[in-house]
Amino acid sequence: MKVLLIEDEVALAKDIISFIEKEDILCEWVSDLQSATSKIELYSYDCILLDLMLPDGSGIDILKKIKILNKEEGVIIISAKDALNDKLEGLSLGADDYLSKPFHLAELNARITSVIRRKKFHSTNKISFNEISIDLNSKEVCVNDLKITLTKKEFQLLLFLIGNKHRVLSKSAIAEHLNGDYADLLDNHDFIYAHIKNLKRKLTDNNCEDYIKTIYGVGYKWEV
Repeated sequence: MKVLLIEDEVALAKDIISFIEKEDILCEWVSDLQSATSKIELYSYDCILLDLMLPDGSGIDILKKIKILNKEEGVIIISAKDALNDKLEGLSLGADDYLSKPFHLAELNARITSVIRRKKFHSTNKISFNEISIDLNSKEVCVNDLKITLTKKEFQLLLFLIGNKHRVLSKSAIAEHLNGDYADLLDNHDFIYAHIKNLKRKLTDNNCEDYIKTIYGVGYKWEV
């Protein structure tokens, strides 16, 4: 799972990043409106954590931009502004949740997980796809009721593929999802092939059908 944090309070941002990355959530951070707009235009995220009060503008403008671009990210407003009008405006523009500062980091993590489940997996904690079952809480994957062991990257890749089933995912999109900003620094995306190969092997070795289809010259797609 990949999150974009838009927050200008440095200490709070560092605390949030430290906490949610322990939960295996990749977090990118920007502190102003201009940088946030660039990120949203260039990349996709599972969830955006949005402060309404930014040094160069209002977070409301970010919500308007997301709506214009027809992006599918879940958005959680995290702001000290607790006026009803701000909350209503944010929710009317497509925000999925609102959390007033100060808040407990554990609660923020729970809200992130809830929004992603609602957006990607119809609010369920357990995902089933034919012979595959995934428990999002325990991060356990079973094939034909037998538990298989995946690395963190393989687990994230499996969720990304299933969450976007029947869509062709480019290698660059997969690289960005797994590595965030660092993907732009890589000379190539050969590591994606290695993760795909290992995930396919672990699934098929347990008598799972091969749902990962290679779209040559483009990327990969999860389909029956």
